[in-house]
Amino acid sequence: MEPGAGPGEDRGDVTADGTGGTEARPDVEVRRSRRRRRTVSAYREGGRIVVLVPAALSEAEVDRWVAEMVRRIERSDARARPSDDELLGRARRLSDRYLGGMARPASVRWVDNQRSRWGSCTPGDGTIRLSTRLQGMPSWVVDYVLVHELAHLLVPGHDADFWAWVAHYPHAERAKGYLLGYSAAGRLEPPPGEEPDDPDGFDELADDSPDDPADD
Repeated sequence: MEPGAGPGEDRGDVTADGTGGTEARPDVEVRRSRRRRRTVSAYREGGRIVVLVPAALSEAEVDRWVAEMVRRIERSDARARPSDDELLGRARRLSDRYLGGMARPASVRWVDNQRSRWGSCTPGDGTIRLSTRLQGMPSWVVDYVLVHELAHLLVPGHDADFWAWVAHYPHAERAKGYLLGYSAAGRLEPPPGEEPDDPDGFDELADDSPDDPADD
């Protein structure tokens, strides 16, 4: 067993494509396991994809499985990191399903300057912004943040009417718990002198002025 490999595992050579090729990406590391008989699995570790295979597989079988598992990982990554246009379509479908189509966002985009909030919106122009920290989180968590911000296009504050709209999303409580746990694990705190209005860790409402801090 080589350093870094688990019990019963041997690290394979790290190559650009997992099969000795020269393409720039993705980085793939194959680990053969003497304990594995039939199962193949893969996961991301830092900047590379690690593929665990039974030690008895032939090189041709390993090549086939590496290609398949890389394809699955990349497809999963794409689902977890939708484009801005895909986010907009997703938000509109969520509005149709849970808010009666009443919230009509003009745009939804990722931003990387929201470190103490998960999402924000400007009701005046119908724009919604999501923190890039949500990328890679379960889709039902991202959907909750979208529904939360969509509800703000209907109700500015956090009164009973607002939470009644949010409650239409069936995974709302579960998603809030997930985000609270994530924040607690990362010890995320609001900026000095600021206290979040919303107990679930959202910012909230960006105002309609041109100097909206969420757009800085």
